[in-house]
Amino acid sequence: MLSNMLAEVVLKENPVVYDYYTRFRKLGMDRAANPDDTAPFEEMKKLAYDINPRDTLGVMKTFSIALNLVNAAEVHHRIRLVRVSELKDDVNHIGPLPMVEDSIRGTMEILLEGDCDDKDKLFERLTTQKCEIVLTAHPTEVNRKTIISKYRKISELLAYMERPDLHPFERAEAVNNLRGIISAIWGADEIRRVKPTVQKEAAGGCAVIESVLWDAVPSYLRKLDAQCRVTLGKKFPVDATPIKFASWIGGDRDGNPNCTPEVTLEVVTRQRLRAAKMFLNDLNMLYSELAISSRFSKELEALAASVKKSDDNREKYRRVIGHLRRRLVRTVKECEAKLHTLTDTSEVQLASAESAFGSLQGWEDVEPIIKSEELMTPLRIMYDSLVETGFELVADGHVSDIIRRVAVFGMTLVPLDIREESTRHTIAIDAITRHLGIGSYKEWDEEARLNWLQSELNNKRPLFRIRDIEDNLLGLDPDNRKTLMVFKVASELDSESLGAYVISQANTASDVLLVMLLQKQFGMTEKNGKLMRVVPLFETLTDLTNSPAQLERLFSITNYLGAINGKQEVMVGYSDSAKDAGRLAACWAQYTAQEAMANVADRYGVELTFFHGKGGTVGRGGNPALYRAILSHPPNTINGRFRVTEQGEMIRQNFGSLEIAERTLDIYTAALLRESFTKRVEPKQEWRDQMERVSEVSCAAYRHTVRDDPRFVPYFRQATPELELGRLNIGSRPAKRNPKGGVDSLRAIPWTFAWAQTRMHLSAWLGVGDGLRSDNEEDMKTLQEMYEQWPWFREIISLISMLVSKTDFSITKNYDDLLVDSNLRSLGDEVRNKLVETRQAVIDVSGATDISGPHVQLMRASSTIRNPYVDSINVVQAEILKVLRSMPEDDSPDLTPELRTIKNCRTDALLLSIKGIAQGMKNSG
Repeated sequence: MLSNMLAEVVLKENPVVYDYYTRFRKLGMDRAANPDDTAPFEEMKKLAYDINPRDTLGVMKTFSIALNLVNAAEVHHRIRLVRVSELKDDVNHIGPLPMVEDSIRGTMEILLEGDCDDKDKLFERLTTQKCEIVLTAHPTEVNRKTIISKYRKISELLAYMERPDLHPFERAEAVNNLRGIISAIWGADEIRRVKPTVQKEAAGGCAVIESVLWDAVPSYLRKLDAQCRVTLGKKFPVDATPIKFASWIGGDRDGNPNCTPEVTLEVVTRQRLRAAKMFLNDLNMLYSELAISSRFSKELEALAASVKKSDDNREKYRRVIGHLRRRLVRTVKECEAKLHTLTDTSEVQLASAESAFGSLQGWEDVEPIIKSEELMTPLRIMYDSLVETGFELVADGHVSDIIRRVAVFGMTLVPLDIREESTRHTIAIDAITRHLGIGSYKEWDEEARLNWLQSELNNKRPLFRIRDIEDNLLGLDPDNRKTLMVFKVASELDSESLGAYVISQANTASDVLLVMLLQKQFGMTEKNGKLMRVVPLFETLTDLTNSPAQLERLFSITNYLGAINGKQEVMVGYSDSAKDAGRLAACWAQYTAQEAMANVADRYGVELTFFHGKGGTVGRGGNPALYRAILSHPPNTINGRFRVTEQGEMIRQNFGSLEIAERTLDIYTAALLRESFTKRVEPKQEWRDQMERVSEVSCAAYRHTVRDDPRFVPYFRQATPELELGRLNIGSRPAKRNPKGGVDSLRAIPWTFAWAQTRMHLSAWLGVGDGLRSDNEEDMKTLQEMYEQWPWFREIISLISMLVSKTDFSITKNYDDLLVDSNLRSLGDEVRNKLVETRQAVIDVSGATDISGPHVQLMRASSTIRNPYVDSINVVQAEILKVLRSMPEDDSPDLTPELRTIKNCRTDALLLSIKGIAQGMKNSG
C-alpha cells in the first residue's frame, strides 16, 4: 500500500523518474526471484549508465523514501506481532506482557519451572538489578529529525487504520493523510546541507525521551508491576528503576573538537530546562486530578503545613503540588537565564514558563528544584498518603507515573558522561609540570608517574589555582586549556547532571589516577558528591589483553581502592577492537579480558560493572537479538549490572515508537533477570585452546590483508564510498581522529559503514574463514562441539553467518569493475575468494545447509522485500561514484558552471543513495 502511494506521488510529479523507478524495481524483483539469472542485473547496469544526472537524483530519492516506508511498515508489523502475542492469554498464562521467552513474563515462567523456584529471590533480583542504556550520537542516523517524525506518523496511522471499530470515512481520511505525508516527504529536502552541531545532536537524543520514552517508561513499569502481582504475588516498588538512561551527547570529546566545555554546559542546562518543563506539565495535570479535600496522612498534613498557603487549605494535595509547580517555574527561569548568557539570544527561542503553563504567582519567593529527591520526596508522601487513606487507585495512576519518571530521568533527563582521550590529559598535565619546573610528566615512566600522582592526591595543597586555568595565567595552548576547563564546568554542575568520566585509549593505571587528580584539583570530591566515577576504556586488542594487569595495578594502590568505595566501572570497546584485530580475535579478547578483570575485582572485593561500547551493527559488536546477546556474555561478568550504548539509527529502531520502546525495555529487563539465575556454560580447556588458535590465526590473516598488503588502503578508498562519506552531514565530529592518517586512524563507524555500502561487509568477517579452517580433523570436531554446546560461540557464528549471507558478489564486483584501478582489482578477487572460504567454513562448523543459519526465515522475508530496492541503489551508486571521481575538483578552473550544476546534482544523488542503502541494510548498514 505504501509503495503504491509513493509510486502515485512520483508519477504525478515526475513521470520520467516514475518510469525509471518502476523499471529498476521490476529488474530487482526479477533478480530476487531468480538469483542465477544474470540478465536482470546486466540490464540494471545498462539502465544506470543511461540515466541523466537530474533523473538519477529523482530515482535515488524515490528508492530512499521507499526503503524508509518499508521500515515504517516493518515497525508497524513488529508492533502488531507484539499485540497479537499479548492477546493470546489463556487461564494458565495471565499477564499484561507478552508470553514469549524474551519477555519478563516468559522469563519468570521459565525460571520458576527450572533454575529458580523461589519467587522471593526472583523479586529481590528484579527490584535491584540495574540496566543503563547510554544514548550516543555516533553518525549513523542519516535521516533529518523532521523526516523521522513523518515516518513515525506513518507508523501511527498504520496502527490507527487497523482499529476494528474504524468508520469508513475515518479510514478514508487516514489513507488521505498517509498520501499527504508521503507527498510531503517527496517534496522535502532529505539532505542535511550543514553538519549538525553537538547541541542539535543532543536535542535529537532528548527528542526520543520527550516523544517516546517519557510515556513508554511509566507504561512499561505499570505492566511490570501488574506482571509481578500476577506471577510473584508482590507489588513492584513504585520508585524502583530496573532501566535507566544516560547520554554521551554533549560530553563525548574524543576526537570531536566541537564538543567544548561551553557546549557541555549548554547541553546540560537545556536538558534541565526540558526536564523542569515536562515535570511542570505533569504537575499541572496532577493538580487538576487531586482535588481531594478529606483524609490525609500525618506526613502529608505536615508537608502541606510547611508550604505557602496560597492554595485552598482544604485541598492539601493541591497546596503541595502548587508549591512544587512554583519551584519548577523558578527552575525554568534560572535555566533560561543561564542559556541567555551561554548563547546568542537572537538564535535561541526560549518559551516563557508562565506563557506555556499559565501564570503561577510567587515563583520568585521559592527555591529552584536542583536534585530529583526534592521532587521525589513530596511525591512519595502524596503517594503514601493516598494509599493509606483508601485512594490507592488514584495513587497508582498519574502520581505513580510521575514518581517513575523522576526515578528514571531525574531533574536532568539523562546524566551526561564525559569522554576524553588519555593523551589529552597527559599533554595538559605535562604543560603544567613543565611550567612549575618539576619536569616533563610526559617523559616520566609509569612508576614515576604513579608515585607523583599518589603524592599529589595525598597533598592538601593544590597543584595549581583554578583561576590560573580560567585566566590562562599558565600560558597553556587552547587545546590544553579546553581539556582542563571541562573539569571546571563539571565541578560547577550538580552531581546528578554527570555520570561517568570515560578515558579512551586508557593504557595504564596512571591514566586513571591522573583524572582522579584533575577532579581533586577542581574541587570534585566524594564529600561534596561531585566526584565522577572514572572509567577506563579498553578498546584495542593490546588494551584488552593488558586490562587485567592494569586493573590489578590500580586496585593495589590503597588510596585508590579506598576512593572508589568498592565499586569500579570498566568500558569494553567492541568496534575498535574488531577494526584492530578482526571479528573473532576481538570477540575472544573481550571474553577473556572480562573474565580476568572480574577475577581481579573479586580478589580485591570490588563490585565490577562492565560498560559495553557496542555499535548498532554486527560489524561494530552489535547484536539484533538483545536477549541472546546478554545471555551470551561471559559467566559472572554481569551480576545484575549492565551498561550499554545505543547508537545512531539503533535509537530509532529500538525506541522509535511507544510499543517498540516498551518491548525493548522488556527484553533488556528480562535478559538481565534470566542471566542472574541461568546456569552458564563454562568453556572447557580444549575449547579455550581452540579459541586461542582461532584467534591467533584469524587476527594474523585479518592484519595481513588490512595492514600488510600495500594494495589494501588504495583498494578500500577506491572500491567503497569511504572518502565521500565525509560529505554526509550526519555527525558533528570528523570521520578520522587524524585527518591525514590511514585505516588505523579511521573511526570504526565509517570503516564499517563504507563496507556495508558495497554489500561486502568485510569488517564483520575478514579473517574468520582462516581461523575456522584447519587441516586437523580434531580441530573441526572441537569447533562443531563448541557450536553445539557453547552459547557464546554459537551466537558469534550465527551473527557472522547472517552478515556473510547479506554479501553480494555481483554488487561488489560491479564496484570494482567501475571504480578500482586494474592493478588493484586482483585484491578484490582475492577478498571475494576469502568470502567463499568463510561461507564454507561457517557452514562446516555449524552443520547448516544454508549460510543464514537460524536467522534464515526472518532474513529471507525481509530481504525479499528490500533487495530489489537496495540492488538498484547499489548499481546506480557505483555509476555515480565513477562519474563524480572523473569530474574536476570544486576549486578547479575546469569546473564550468554547467559542470558544477551536474556535479552538485550527482553529489546529492550519491548522498541519497548512501541513505537508502543504510536504511535497506538496517542492522548491518
